[in-house]
Amino acid sequence: MDKITRSHYMSRIDEKLMELPWYVTEYIDTRKRRLSHTTLLNYCHDYIIFFDWLVSEKFAAPTRKEIELSILEKLTVREIESFLTFLEYQLGNTKLTINRKLSALKSLFDYLQNKAETSDLKPYLERNVMAKIEFNAIKESQETIANRIEGKILRADDFELFRQFIAHDFGVQNRDNKRLYQFHEFNRERDTAIVSLILGSGLRLSEVSGINIEDLDMNKGLVRVIRKGNKEQYVYFSEQAKTDLENYVQIRSDRYKPEKSETYLFMAAPIGRKGKNRRLTPRSIQKLIEKYAKAYGKPALTVHSLRHSFATRYHQENNDVPRLKNQLGHSSIQTTMIYTHLTDEEMQKAVNNMDK
Repeated sequence: MDKITRSHYMSRIDEKLMELPWYVTEYIDTRKRRLSHTTLLNYCHDYIIFFDWLVSEKFAAPTRKEIELSILEKLTVREIESFLTFLEYQLGNTKLTINRKLSALKSLFDYLQNKAETSDLKPYLERNVMAKIEFNAIKESQETIANRIEGKILRADDFELFRQFIAHDFGVQNRDNKRLYQFHEFNRERDTAIVSLILGSGLRLSEVSGINIEDLDMNKGLVRVIRKGNKEQYVYFSEQAKTDLENYVQIRSDRYKPEKSETYLFMAAPIGRKGKNRRLTPRSIQKLIEKYAKAYGKPALTVHSLRHSFATRYHQENNDVPRLKNQLGHSSIQTTMIYTHLTDEEMQKAVNNMDK
């Protein structure tokens, strides 16, 4: 993540912290060296939801910022369970999302009880209710996960069809919509390069957004990315991705007119006569993929499912799980093993052919 993007995230985090109690700011400050800026921002959003719930349900204080530590210390298990029920049934959060929010709260409460100290060396909290709360049980086998992914990925034949749709057919489909057609004409090389890169490398959404021009090594077909845990890695991309990236880089300067300091690879089109250039954000990339996926007739496609599509095809072609693990940046090979189940249908066909 470059300095400009990091500064942007830090500004957003600081804005959120101004609306939260002082001890939350103190906790976030202790995690800045260890957690990514996107994770810290998500934590802030989770805390805002929790403290707003305390204000509305417990009348704990007039505003979330004024909630004192004594309120947290007196929370009961039943009240926390009510909050988790609120997340599920009022906000529509999945059990997996609730677990993530609960993890953020557990981390905060653990800090307040076991790490933070007052001037007389006493913990901020004597009692930690979050330690008594269990995560939702989510028991999914690798086969179950694979089956869920199965209907949301592109198979080999679809790779080129989807790429061609973005490069050309989407514009033809919307020729009568002047605004949409012109916007596509302006950005089609960029958008094609983005999709081609994901389908040709399996990069994560944040990794694609964070690439700078100097991170590309076209001769070797490599791109430098910052993976989870702020680990630097050089990742290979396909020949098709190389071609589409070269096409985009050729028109990037003339069309998007970046300043010398604006070295981010994928740029957002300036808005208005005095619009400033900016990096294409992860959210923007997600939205453009959703737009093309819906028009293509596969609305379930996301950036993550394009990553799954790459991984499935890689495993079919190479059957090399350790190298796939490294390419995807997985910390555990068990995660990568999902893709062996995605290709079980080929194994079944082979076995069935023995009866013929």
